[in-house]
Amino acid sequence: MNWQSLFSNKRYGSSNKGLNDETRGEYLRDYDRLIFSSQFRRLKNKTQVFPLPGAVFVHNRLTHSLEVASVGRSLGRLVGEKLAEKYKDEFNDQATNFYRFELSDVVQTACLAHDIGNPPFGHSGEDAIRTFFRELPENLNQKLEAELSENQFNDLKNFEGNANAFRILSTLFKKSGLKLTYTSLASIVKYPVDSTHGFNKKTGLISTKKSGYFDAELEVAHEMANELQLITFDQEKHLLARHPFVFLVEAADDICYRIIDLEDAFRLNILSFEEVKSLLLPFFDGEKNEEYILQQMLDIKDEKQKLSLLRAMLINLLTNRCAAVFIENEEKLLNGELNQSLIDLIDEKSLALVEKIDEVSIKKIYNHKSVVEIEIAGFHVIGGLLKEFTGAVLDPKPAKSKKLLRLVPEQFDLNPENGLYQNLLSVIDFISGMTDLYAIDLYRKITGIQIPTLS
Repeated sequence: MNWQSLFSNKRYGSSNKGLNDETRGEYLRDYDRLIFSSQFRRLKNKTQVFPLPGAVFVHNRLTHSLEVASVGRSLGRLVGEKLAEKYKDEFNDQATNFYRFELSDVVQTACLAHDIGNPPFGHSGEDAIRTFFRELPENLNQKLEAELSENQFNDLKNFEGNANAFRILSTLFKKSGLKLTYTSLASIVKYPVDSTHGFNKKTGLISTKKSGYFDAELEVAHEMANELQLITFDQEKHLLARHPFVFLVEAADDICYRIIDLEDAFRLNILSFEEVKSLLLPFFDGEKNEEYILQQMLDIKDEKQKLSLLRAMLINLLTNRCAAVFIENEEKLLNGELNQSLIDLIDEKSLALVEKIDEVSIKKIYNHKSVVEIEIAGFHVIGGLLKEFTGAVLDPKPAKSKKLLRLVPEQFDLNPENGLYQNLLSVIDFISGMTDLYAIDLYRKITGIQIPTLS
């Protein structure tokens, strides 16, 4: 791949013949379109890790995405400046301008969108959708096997939030007029492979750990690959090389969630300040700013402010290290041969500390009672909604089915002429786009747990 062909302001589904915006570049327009979208706004009421709180602030999907975007912008700026300077005699003016001034907009936008495809209730929402379609009654399983292709059925059984994000930003955004550039679309595809061949760790490729697009969006993926001249490893499996910008988006997320989850756990009294400090402070051993940080830790009295300082300083440190790793691995990135995330390639001391954070987080945070409880609730609510609405799609004639289908907004375009696969995707579009609270409320009402009232 080539740095000068890896970006394009061409928009999916658009002739690009609209009015030019003298105030904003094309990639900043992507950012603005995304941030004003209803799909992004709904992230405010979607679980990140911990149940949506009362008096104590913890991160939801929206605040997490905003913070990841902030870190992504810095990564894009650092890398863009280095590439623009390194290739100042080779890049044309457009490429120089893009890497120096616009790469940060692209990475920021992709970071903002990286979780937009996740259903309610955190990652358990994804598991609930997969489980529902993997454990269908035999008669329904046979019906889907008969009417869907293998890859289409695997889109449901191997449902993946990343693939759903690509669907939202391409197909659903196109329908609503929010057509994004191919560059922004490519920058979120962590796993550029179909649902049948995703989740295959035996290949040794980072791109096949999960899936990145549904059967319905395969054509979009290939249009994107052609426009940006991405490497196609296997046409039959729809396996592409990761776009290099994806690694920056992934790094921003990797940095943020590890540190921020610890901060949230401290605020909820799951971890003590000393426990969190013991995980973060060692990153600065031997660093130039070690003395400054230690002195600040003595001067600041409030534990929350001390933790805020550690968080800010560590995000900056890891951001610079991931940017350096990106540049060091330039050749592998362009050849589609880098099979580790950037944070896995930082220095050994820091990597060992990152792994220690992971160990503590799995043990004390991700398996905390409150987290497990919301995950179980997600299985019941998501599974219950899928049972009702997919049942109505599969058998639309009964009176109850007709009433259920009237509850699905027109934007999701449920129509027998669309075919079973598209209608099932529309049901998933509807349910995965819900907030936690809306999903719970609708589940209670349609199952009779709560009787609806006029408001």
